[in-house]
Amino acid sequence: MLVLTRKVGEQILIGDDIVITVLDSRGDGIRIGIDAPRGVKIQREEVLRAVIEANVAAAAADTAGADALKALLQSGAVVAVEDAGTAERPADEA
Repeated sequence: MLVLTRKVGEQILIGDDIVITVLDSRGDGIRIGIDAPRGVKIQREEVLRAVIEANVAAAAADTAGADALKALLQSGAVVAVEDAGTAERPADEA
């Protein structure tokens, strides 16, 4: 890892087409600007990690539902689905 000290307004060049500029320094944080071609992905690590964790959780939930449906179908159970708007009531309920 390369560690550099930069002042506000100074830049770091990466390759031929990526420029990082120190915009501001406030307390224990800094603001940076990144100028890069559109094809270059620029992501905050904590946001990427949160998206990955959410995707893993969603995949686990889908697996549980799929497993339950598979078990139900393998048991030979008959499941009837009625449209509430068109289902007919027995004559004694009318």
